[in-house]
Amino acid sequence: MKTLLPFFLLLFIISACTKEPTAEEILTSAIKAHGGDRVYNSTVAFDFRDKHYVGVYKDGKYELSRNFSDTLDNKIVNVLTNDEFKRSINDTIVALSDKWVASYSNSVNSVFYFLKLPFNLKDEAVVLTYIGEGTIENKAYYKLKVTFGEAGGGEDFDDIFVYWFNKETYTLDYFAYEYATSGGGKRFRKAFNQRSVNGWLMSDFINYKPKDLKVDIADYDTYFAKDGLKKLSEIVNRNVEVTYN
Repeated sequence: MKTLLPFFLLLFIISACTKEPTAEEILTSAIKAHGGDRVYNSTVAFDFRDKHYVGVYKDGKYELSRNFSDTLDNKIVNVLTNDEFKRSINDTIVALSDKWVASYSNSVNSVFYFLKLPFNLKDEAVVLTYIGEGTIENKAYYKLKVTFGEAGGGEDFDDIFVYWFNKETYTLDYFAYEYATSGGGKRFRKAFNQRSVNGWLMSDFINYKPKDLKVDIADYDTYFAKDGLKKLSEIVNRNVEVTYN
């Protein structure tokens, strides 16, 4: 029996070392790798395409603004908070129908949502599932699937996401999503130009669409290697500035 004890102890140690991490453990490491909890109380400003964005986050509250000028040189400002959406033209608040409030709100929110990944994966509506490992471009990744509860999940609660986190660095290097709005579709994004902006790891993304819509987004790591995805565009945020509140 005494000779068996070291053997069982060795098996226990090997098992503990090879134990797969939970989805929560992977996300915790990813948040640390991308800048840590201080990002939840921060102000970020950046330019995306021809518009200027500012996001202020403080103690669970947020104020997200988009500023631009139209073809008539009118100054337009959209502001989305936890409680409301407002649109002003030349500093005058304009009345909007519920349809346009929803449309403009979703448009502003989506830009900040993708910018703030993976931090917003801690939202209460997020249902996080570890679905195994994958390999993309000769690097190993943890794969997390995200769905949303209907309560608090917004209008797009039935969207599905899959995220690939680098096993060594825990950076978010790829993600895919399936959406139902505007006729539905699937997308895959690859991070590039990853850089630290005052401690917050920022990424730009190459945006792809699948050649075959029947392929599950969870299999896009192997599908990408088989040239099954077509490049659509680049998501580039310029002049990024970060401060902490």
